[in-house]
Amino acid sequence: MFAGTEEGPEDDSAKHGGRVRTFPHERGNWATHVYVPYEAREEFPDLLDALLPHAQTRVPRLVRMEAFHLSLSQSVVLRHHWILPFVQALKERVASRQRFCFTADRVKIYTNEEKTRTFVGLEVTSGHAQFLDLVSEVDRVMEEFDLTTFYKDPSFHISLAWCVGDARLQLEGQCLRELQEIVDEFEDSEMLLRVHAEQVRCKSGNKFFSVPLK
Repeated sequence: MFAGTEEGPEDDSAKHGGRVRTFPHERGNWATHVYVPYEAREEFPDLLDALLPHAQTRVPRLVRMEAFHLSLSQSVVLRHHWILPFVQALKERVASRQRFCFTADRVKIYTNEEKTRTFVGLEVTSGHAQFLDLVSEVDRVMEEFDLTTFYKDPSFHISLAWCVGDARLQLEGQCLRELQEIVDEFEDSEMLLRVHAEQVRCKSGNKFFSVPLK
């Protein structure tokens, strides 16, 4: 299952758009993240094609995300030999949880804690309680492994685009209102942005593990 060496990916910021790790890479340590993958509907790229060029008029360096998800954990560090026990504990906690529908249709601007990256996102407006239930289970697994739990009062969201630096000043206010108008006026946006949460996924290093919900 784990081909190759125990070393994680090389820490070269030039290979990932200038982003900087929030913790240093050490041999045998693997950055690990738990999330719900966002299974976008067919018309979702059309909405992004309307949204992102408008945001890029204010911040040209914005880059579209390659994949979409909703985080259930912070990025934490696992030793290589703890990955499979961690995934097993995660499965035991969340596999009995029911699938559910949620809507993410409120445009919001986010930064990471260090204010080194900015994100344009869609915040969850329906299904928040179900995400909190999932986080409570993920947090218990984190505590078992003495890892950092998720944020208090989280804003569950899908990141659509990102850039290096703190670009809130350019994107909030009038620009944010205009982006929300684009979402609200997009054809069938209410149906488009209502999707199912069907699995929880864990990414550790370059490995992915999926836990289906009931």
